[in-house]
Amino acid sequence: MKVLLVGSGGREHALAWSLARSPLLPELHAAPGNPGIARLAHCHPVRADDPASLVPLAAELRVDLVVVGPEAPLVAGLADELRHRGIAVFGPSKGAARIEGSKAFAKDVFEAAGVPTARTLAVARPPCVVKADGLAAGKGVWVCHTQDELDDGLRAAEALGQPFHVEELLEGEEVSVFALCDGSKALALPAAQDYKRIGDGDEGANTGGMGAYSPVPRLSDDDIEELVEVAHVPVLAELARRGVPFSGVLFGGLMLTADGPRVLEFNCRFGDPETQSLLPRLEGDLLEALSACAAGDLGDVSLPVSGRAAVTIVLAGGEYPERGDTGTAIEGIEEAEATGALVFHAGTALNEGRLVTNGGRILNVTALGDSLADARAAAYEAASRIDFAGVQFRRDIAHV
Repeated sequence: MKVLLVGSGGREHALAWSLARSPLLPELHAAPGNPGIARLAHCHPVRADDPASLVPLAAELRVDLVVVGPEAPLVAGLADELRHRGIAVFGPSKGAARIEGSKAFAKDVFEAAGVPTARTLAVARPPCVVKADGLAAGKGVWVCHTQDELDDGLRAAEALGQPFHVEELLEGEEVSVFALCDGSKALALPAAQDYKRIGDGDEGANTGGMGAYSPVPRLSDDDIEELVEVAHVPVLAELARRGVPFSGVLFGGLMLTADGPRVLEFNCRFGDPETQSLLPRLEGDLLEALSACAAGDLGDVSLPVSGRAAVTIVLAGGEYPERGDTGTAIEGIEEAEATGALVFHAGTALNEGRLVTNGGRILNVTALGDSLADARAAAYEAASRIDFAGVQFRRDIAHV
């Protein structure tokens, strides 16, 4: 089964790593990919946000399946254009991807589906949460405990130039829950927890994610299945009722409150960096499962999960999230990999054969262990081997 993977970040490198392990895969292509993905796939200089070039590329390569990593191409309708050409794709249609592309649409779906979620507030008063309606690269949410934070959040939301709303601030533990979907059925995947703030102790600005771990200790396999039944399955049914069945991965951000789980949001793609901790724990064939979703029939597909834990540390540029870093030489990846860890490229490039920085989040270091503590120690040990000028990372990932 020949596959084209769309995207260029750490999530896509983790997907490439997992897909490459499948005995069903004779040939893997990526667009545009990155230097890490290039070790596993044939990379093509076509941007993920360029459907006018991606669709002909997929047709020319005669791929059996396109796997779309980022949310923006899905929200823009890339999956529809591929299917129109008769090309199988793992990823939802433009209509179904609105579950992430529009918070207002998602709220309407939650209400119709009877999914528990945060109340929308008519008047903005702290404590509350300000949310941009459309895509904002994981940075369109402002948690406001004080009036000053609310004023800053409202200004930032207005600066995006898109609608936004204010909702109640829920208290509890936030978890990421994933399910592979074929339009009607949902296959639960392991839960993960990520860290959105730049600084230790959840201080500082929001980011795309500074680390993650899986499993979540307080959630058993039965708990995860129950969360999928409460949150994902009703949303799947409601989207199908509206004529936009969801095929792909439905990623729920849930708050475990004292009054039960509440859905914060749904995303239409794998999380980043949660995927980097999730996929190394899967023992089944990911490609088989993604292909079954694309065909609209998960059937009896299963993905056994290892009992081991995984922890991912994000190494970012010195001025992230305000700005990225480009052209800075990176050292120590081979030494980190020699410890047994996985190093996923998130924002790298080659300059005259030398690996350099090319983004905000530069590398993701993932390690497995028999416990979260073991995985955490191994991940930080591997991360300590990597160096580039200005490198920063949180020191408290998976400190649970």
